[in-house]
Amino acid sequence: MAMKKQRIWLAAVPVMLILIFINVIWLGTGKNRREYETTEETFGNPLMGYAPCAWNEEVREDVSLLYMDITWAELEPEEGKYNWEGIEKENQLERWRKEGKHIVLRFVCDIPGKEKHMDIPEWLYEKMNHAGTWYDVEFGKGFAPDYNNEQMVAYHAKAVKALGEHLGQDGLISFIELGSLGHWGEWHVNYSAGIQRLPLESVREKYVSAWVSAFPDAILLMRRPFSHAAVYGMGLYNDMTGDVSETDAWLREIENGGKLSQTEEPDGLTAMVDFWKTAPVGGEFTSSLSMEEILETNLSQTVELIRKSHVTFLGPNIANASYSDGYETILKNMGYRIWISEAVLSHWYTGTKLEITWENDGAAPFYKDWPVWLYVADEAGNVIEEKEIPVILSSLLPGETIKAETYLDTRNILDLAGKQYHVSIGILDPMTGKASLRLAMTGTYEDGKNILW
Repeated sequence: MAMKKQRIWLAAVPVMLILIFINVIWLGTGKNRREYETTEETFGNPLMGYAPCAWNEEVREDVSLLYMDITWAELEPEEGKYNWEGIEKENQLERWRKEGKHIVLRFVCDIPGKEKHMDIPEWLYEKMNHAGTWYDVEFGKGFAPDYNNEQMVAYHAKAVKALGEHLGQDGLISFIELGSLGHWGEWHVNYSAGIQRLPLESVREKYVSAWVSAFPDAILLMRRPFSHAAVYGMGLYNDMTGDVSETDAWLREIENGGKLSQTEEPDGLTAMVDFWKTAPVGGEFTSSLSMEEILETNLSQTVELIRKSHVTFLGPNIANASYSDGYETILKNMGYRIWISEAVLSHWYTGTKLEITWENDGAAPFYKDWPVWLYVADEAGNVIEEKEIPVILSSLLPGETIKAETYLDTRNILDLAGKQYHVSIGILDPMTGKASLRLAMTGTYEDGKNILW
């Protein structure tokens, strides 16, 4: 009996091998392959590009970011009472939410101006016993608070906490350029004019940590490679973009770290050579050069600085659109330009397999892991199947390639893709729940979806 069972098993082996062989042939021969090319077209995309002021009534179609700065005096005119209504109205926050745009925020305590004024609240000025310096220098007039003052530190943490609770819950605030300290929130003061120097690292940490706690989902950036930026994995911003000497000096600090002249700390700055691979570069164009110089006379030089710095966004001092060639050239060289170079449909055991090759020809990654979805629609546009694609877009660095596979239940899509069925890719903004990212490739882009077939 045992021998009989053995003979039956042995006799079945060739049949099994034949079935496997046939199945392998069936799986391997049916393919629908498409190759795509990058597009030379210039367009805006989420979380990159130009960031004009949020109070602008009209913005260009290519704008997806708006810049908003808030002074402490504006935020909290009375202790514990916040001017949310005024801030939201002036900066049109409800409008930008509806339009699916995002905000770059900077909180400032000292903006030099033409008239004597103060950018911290009057009540705080009194609680601090007037600790700080009134100044009238070449670049303007104002009041530089004593950032070492314990009242200043404690109430700053409360103000930032309130900002986070009110504005940091829905993804609208995507980038925060850490202001708080120094003229224009740029972490420097004119100490040669008798203004107190910035506080030492231990005190600066209290200002930084308040932001980390209040906005856990926003990406934070600092003006220079302070040790805190390295510790928390932050991005950096350069408000002198376009200025060769200033930008080169900024890049040398990023490469080497070293002494912080504002405080005389020998290791106040930390080398952050590859920070841009995981956190963005922001800033704005320098006001020391004309737009003609930046966008026309020295355009190739500006582009080189942009790409060398791996810039993702610039604002609020952005390119003047009247210099159309310069405006578009800069936009095309900022941020990511993600595209699909190849897509292959093939048979699978119970359906269809889709293999996608992703590339990035931009100057920087896309820094958020927004979900990527595959849609199969019929001729009438009805979605008959959708699957999330297992790809982490933030890992796609410039010049690199990654591949992802997705398995569909629809079997007959292989021959009917592009005919009775349309296959598309949508990258969803969690704030809106809508697809909104355009891939930098030839083909059709409609309603936030990139058509493959």
